[in-house]
Amino acid sequence: MKTRTLLIACLLPFLLQAKIVLALGEPAYISAQFHAGDVILADSRQVASLYVDSADFPGVLRAATNLQHDIEKVSGQLPLLQMEASKLHGQAVLIGTLGHSAVIDALVAAGKLDVAATAGQWDGFLMKVVSKPLPGVDSALVIVGANKRGTMFGIYDLSEQIGVSPWYWWADVPVHKAPALYVKGSLLNQQAPVIRYRGIFLNDEAPALSGWVKANYGNYNAGFYEHVFELLLRLKANFLWPAMWNNAFNADDADNMRLADEMGIVMSTSHHEPMMRAQKEWTWAKDADKGNGKWDYNSNAATLQKFWRGGVERNKGYESIITLGMRGDGDMPMSEQDDVALLQRIVKDQRQIIAETYAKPLTDIPQVWTLYKEVQGYYERGMRVPDDITLLWSDDNWGQIRHLPAPEERSRTGGAGVYYHFDYVGGPRSYRWLNTNPIAKVWEQMNLAYEYEARKIWVVNVGDLKPMEFPIEYFLRLAWNPQA
Repeated sequence: MKTRTLLIACLLPFLLQAKIVLALGEPAYISAQFHAGDVILADSRQVASLYVDSADFPGVLRAATNLQHDIEKVSGQLPLLQMEASKLHGQAVLIGTLGHSAVIDALVAAGKLDVAATAGQWDGFLMKVVSKPLPGVDSALVIVGANKRGTMFGIYDLSEQIGVSPWYWWADVPVHKAPALYVKGSLLNQQAPVIRYRGIFLNDEAPALSGWVKANYGNYNAGFYEHVFELLLRLKANFLWPAMWNNAFNADDADNMRLADEMGIVMSTSHHEPMMRAQKEWTWAKDADKGNGKWDYNSNAATLQKFWRGGVERNKGYESIITLGMRGDGDMPMSEQDDVALLQRIVKDQRQIIAETYAKPLTDIPQVWTLYKEVQGYYERGMRVPDDITLLWSDDNWGQIRHLPAPEERSRTGGAGVYYHFDYVGGPRSYRWLNTNPIAKVWEQMNLAYEYEARKIWVVNVGDLKPMEFPIEYFLRLAWNPQA
């Protein structure tokens, strides 16, 4: 132990000098030395102003403010955040979402910015140095998103490159101090994700995470989830199954869903919580008035339909993926035998509720059927769902994916995805609070999913979030670009 401590103490100065928080595997475009054509982000003489259109998305404005403070943390200088382009001069960072920023759209129209390869790309972004983009502006780094998330991903990409780790808050990663920050003039950073929805599942969260949340926030409210959402964005993720052992995301705090949508996080509910309803909402109502009856579609279909309709009506104004199907109460099998006819009727009725709630075609509303544990048996016995529903295959709770899409399954419009585990509570053994997942195995299994075109949703059960920082970051970076 003494030898190891001494070794760490000796290496620490060198580790701190190295830019160990820079984006893993990505080329560095920030330099401490100025070269002709570079954008001066910050040095002893000046700091670039940040510009964002006030009409852009609120989440973009929030991320731009975070970038403003990230630059201050690193360089010691606080840049101005401008919303009037006429006030810009010298060096600048121009931030905007296509179609929501007058300055960005004008640069495109004038031929100063080519966004042909970015426009229309899901969550895609472009970062480029542009000389004399506006009157009075000598040089600017332009960050453009194809949608609001793309813009935010570009912003946080810059934050990480200058030395602010995505884990600065959750793992207290020190900020890399640098008095001079220059953006390379040759920069052309163009990215878009391979996997459409990339996220985590906060599960098995009591007592560790739940106890900490209660002590610091009172409940799983927007104050807590703001940190989760920001972490996801900094890791270029966009999807969340929220904590649900003793909580209900929408019922815990009315601001939870509003904040998720503002920050661009697509919400869903776990594999056994259909129609945007937390299982605890059913339990609490049953306990309160004894009026819910059984979680049994054969005997209580009308009550369940009313319950589910309330869930989709509540969330129809937000970006969500609706979980379909049904398992038994308390994350158990629905019945001893796979009743295919019953589950098919349930999915048909759920789809009818969705169609009646949304004023658009069912094929335009993201829906998922998770084939977890015994549910895969229904599929193997011949149950099928409409093509636009995503099939979310699962591992065996121990890291081996149980099914990969066959050739005939790869043509489904809803596509396929994977529900994976870094944490598991159940028989014959539980594992939690320790990272037990070899990264080579994660790569092997998820690379198979990628190669077999299960590319719509990748979500991983991360338990209490900590101490899974390492596999979480690996999983989400893999989902962004498996080939990298």
